[in-house]
Amino acid sequence: MAHITTTPRFVTPWFSTAGLVQRILLGLGAAEQRRRLAQLDDTQLRDIGVTREDARTEANRPVWDVPQSWLR
Repeated sequence: MAHITTTPRFVTPWFSTAGLVQRILLGLGAAEQRRRLAQLDDTQLRDIGVTREDARTEANRPVWDVPQSWLR
């Protein structure tokens, strides 16, 4: 049986200074995107397939709540 080994790419731990700065920047980026999403009108939201309620819910998420895929 063959074994395939992979080398995981380096992920900065969140508790290091660099990791903390990275998480802060990600949170600020998410907050900016959410602010802009909340400013879209109903036509623009419909174009991207998002309801007003979905946009409001997303805009109200805390700044530290970013998608896990962003942390990789």
